[in-house]
Amino acid sequence: MSNTIETIKEQISTNDILLYMKGNPRAPQCGFSSQAVQALMSCGERFAFVNILENPDIRAELPKFANWPTFPQLWVKGELIGGCDIIVEMAANGELQALIKEAVGSSEE
Repeated sequence: MSNTIETIKEQISTNDILLYMKGNPRAPQCGFSSQAVQALMSCGERFAFVNILENPDIRAELPKFANWPTFPQLWVKGELIGGCDIIVEMAANGELQALIKEAVGSSEE
């Protein structure tokens, strides 16, 4: 069990932009994951993802670790940004693009 938490911490720390989702960006397995992927893709930057349907341990442990009960979950620079509603809202008002550009820009320095 603690191995799962270690895996989650490693995934979050090694990927500047990470989306925990159902399915994958080309074939999301739920509407919320699909909306989150579309919002992220509109930013034009690459992002990592973890398909929680293929990782039941992560699916079980991440909500406790993150104190966030639902998926998808967007993590940027080690910080939980939020789920679908927050991602879509941030994309609509331009905050998501700025956050993603900043995350990518700071990792290239």
